[in-house]
Amino acid sequence: MTEPVENLQHLELNDRAQHLLKFLIRRYVSDGEPVGSRTLSRESGLDLSAATVRNVMADLEDLGLIRAPHTSAGRVPTQLGYRVFVNSLLQVQTPVKSSSKEIVDALAGAKDADELLESASELLSDITQYAGVIMLPGSDKAKLRQVEFLELSEDRVLAILVTDDGRVQNRVIFLDKTLSASELVEAGNFFNSRHAGRTLQEVRHRLLLDMQRDSDEMNRMMRTAVEMASQLLDEESAEEGVVVSGETKLLGIPDFDQLGKLREIFDTFKTKQDLLNLLDKSMGASGISIFIGEESGYSALTDCSVVTAPYEDEGRCIGVIGVIGPTRMAYEEVIPVVDITARVLGSALRGLH
Repeated sequence: MTEPVENLQHLELNDRAQHLLKFLIRRYVSDGEPVGSRTLSRESGLDLSAATVRNVMADLEDLGLIRAPHTSAGRVPTQLGYRVFVNSLLQVQTPVKSSSKEIVDALAGAKDADELLESASELLSDITQYAGVIMLPGSDKAKLRQVEFLELSEDRVLAILVTDDGRVQNRVIFLDKTLSASELVEAGNFFNSRHAGRTLQEVRHRLLLDMQRDSDEMNRMMRTAVEMASQLLDEESAEEGVVVSGETKLLGIPDFDQLGKLREIFDTFKTKQDLLNLLDKSMGASGISIFIGEESGYSALTDCSVVTAPYEDEGRCIGVIGVIGPTRMAYEEVIPVVDITARVLGSALRGLH
């Protein structure tokens, strides 16, 4: 659940300082207003004078855990303050059974893996009111189950690719010759007999070798199958590896009220490569990963937190799902929702086999 932060291990807070920091962060997450010493003195549950609270606040500020905005006498958490909270003070809520059932029911109606993955991202966005994000299974690691070719017109064929992780890809490919329905079936059978069970990466490599061979050595059916499959796999490999859902929900969050800030975030969503790199860091994690502000390594996400969890299929980690929102998020509520959605998604994917 943690990302290393320099000097974090050197921070030592007594119980009083921990309690006040936790209360300050929860209060700030709740209403978005800087928290003053009087509020802490009255409402934190500790029998402390305002002067004592001010002294503790000064210590927390010296440690870089809170700061004072220019326009207020109150204090707000820093990125380091959130990190200490997440690592040491967080009490993750256990979702009620009805919440878990809601997630299970919402994903139960998916007809195939693509619909299921997109639904999971949309569901996370709807529950958290942040942007949902999902890293799709690595297509090159997926194994080919079968390919099927269906006639659409004289020069157009519908190619259907099915992989062992349950994903189905449909592509229209164009030919410079007309093939009968029986020839298309024969081409599909020929291709499957040679390549079924191999990873898509292996299949692409073998197709490349086949295409480099002297065409005179290849019979007509083999050439046809190679030509159609090459078009199909070239387009399949160009698929985006990340799906983002509900990004417009960030428009209503006061933390992102600067247009330039939002534009940077939306540009990151559009290009997706930075997101893909970030989510890839979570692939090897055993559970929740949290990137707060600059920990993501991308300037566009400096004011964001990214909470992710890997999802599995038959015991193998195949992707990552999560949410992107402001650093001022209710981590105690978001973390279990991401965790449960990842687990339910894995179970639902297994159910498609």
